[in-house]
Amino acid sequence: MAYTQRLVIHFREIQKNPPPLCYAGPKDPSKSMADWIGYIEGPENTPYAGGKFHLTIHFSAEFPFKPPEIRFITPVFHPNISDNGEICLDILHSQWSPALTIRGLLISL
Repeated sequence: MAYTQRLVIHFREIQKNPPPLCYAGPKDPSKSMADWIGYIEGPENTPYAGGKFHLTIHFSAEFPFKPPEIRFITPVFHPNISDNGEICLDILHSQWSPALTIRGLLISL
């Protein structure tokens, strides 16, 4: 499975150079590299300061040619996040590119 090898590379990149205020990694790497968990911390001086917003990330076998499915499991009051945690972000849909990294994607959230 080529996509799992790619996910290992992305995870190592996150470990070597962690993105600010966020984390993501495999939920249980011994079972599957396709299901990740993560969080984003609310930046200081914003309405989200002090918050820790958990999310799930699912990668299909078509990754990196199709974007991962990312959903917040912590309620987030934001115009681009639905009540069920779906994220409206162009790079998760029409502007997705296989060149995007998971680290970069986390920073974009």
